[in-house]
Amino acid sequence: MTDFLKGKKQIHFIGIGGSGMYPLAQILHTQGYNITGSDNNETVTLEAIRKMGIKVHLGHNAANLGDSDLVIYSSAISGVNPELRAANEAGITTRDRAELLGLFTSRHDKAVCVVGTHGKTTATSMLVHILMAAKLDISAFVGGKLKLIDGSARIGNSGIMAVEACEFNNNFLKLAPDIAVILNIDEDHMDFFKNMDNLRKSYSDFCNLTSDLVIMNGDCINTKVAVMNSDYRKEIITFGFSETNNYYPKNIKKLSDFETSFELFHNGESLGEIIISVPGEHNVLNAVAACAAGLYIGTDFNALREGLHGFTGAGRRFERIYNENGITVVDDYAHHPLEVEVTLKAAKNMDCKRVWAVHQPFTFSRTKALLDDFASALEIADKVVLSAIMGGREVDPGDIKSEDLAEKIAGAVVIQDFEGIAEYVAQNAESGDLIITMGCGDVDKCARLIAGKLEGE
Repeated sequence: MTDFLKGKKQIHFIGIGGSGMYPLAQILHTQGYNITGSDNNETVTLEAIRKMGIKVHLGHNAANLGDSDLVIYSSAISGVNPELRAANEAGITTRDRAELLGLFTSRHDKAVCVVGTHGKTTATSMLVHILMAAKLDISAFVGGKLKLIDGSARIGNSGIMAVEACEFNNNFLKLAPDIAVILNIDEDHMDFFKNMDNLRKSYSDFCNLTSDLVIMNGDCINTKVAVMNSDYRKEIITFGFSETNNYYPKNIKKLSDFETSFELFHNGESLGEIIISVPGEHNVLNAVAACAAGLYIGTDFNALREGLHGFTGAGRRFERIYNENGITVVDDYAHHPLEVEVTLKAAKNMDCKRVWAVHQPFTFSRTKALLDDFASALEIADKVVLSAIMGGREVDPGDIKSEDLAEKIAGAVVIQDFEGIAEYVAQNAESGDLIITMGCGDVDKCARLIAGKLEGE
């Protein structure tokens, strides 16, 4: 892989506040590069970036490039962006973020790339905790903030890298995986993939890139088909709930709202009990996947136990924002019907009176294509509040709106803006309520507004 960082000193990030951009900026800043960035919306992430000493411009303007000799852009940036257009016209080297991440993975002997429709951030974060509990000086790239590494990324000297890899736009095909962890494959990003055959084909191509090992969910039919149809013929390890897998959990017990224990088995033999500090059986499965990767790398069982118990969640993954006067507010990245479903089912299994789902639909195409699935998932909650659809990279086609989703959910309320939502929720919340803001846009702002109003601010 060509080292396009060679000779570069001044690097500008277009969309620096994105979940896939922030950790890359963090890595390059740590390595001594001069970094600047721009973004359209003020966020908590931008605050963290500025605290690192990185200059961030609000809004996109060609003048923001300054003396940059390399420009990195995210998938959300189109060719008409004034900064990207100006960089191309000036002959400045431009690369998308996946190419930069691919370069980092190629520099490591054991790049563990975690992929899948659901659970990538959590499983990658769990693996980071396991490897660091084993005292390994690892590199890491995570799509959510992780307290253990004071952000979303770190660079180590062990040759091991734990990477959250994204399938959108086939970004993961620009990586150099040594170990692939495939959590699941489900319908998502169909605006790009169009159909399941194309999606599975991309995962097959990802397997073909993998040099050493594929760790796959043996209970997921789409995953099994993708691996079987690939040209990959090296070692495969399976995990899942079924005892036909190499790694699986047994004796799963809920200890508290945020703690679950299970016994980890490998090929029929019990390795011991593990306690995780995040709710839901879906997180038990994420933990088993992380354990399989950690054990292959060479960690011992004590590192699994210590690392997983110490992991209390990544930013925006069932992140506790407020817990006072009997009311709890958490924020979650769930933006696909199955993610919404498992998150709300885990919430309903907690010791709470009512569960609120405050959902920000993301992209018009996904909302329209999965409208009935979203409605079915959101109906699990006792109270549902919907914001306006966040278009993201899409232009509003005018044929889908949040009201269309609300019509399919009994009692659902649509309030377009976060300020209005926060006011409504704070006025109607009762002691014993669990309020979950859900979506991959900027609905975390709403969680903090709700918390502020509950505190009387």
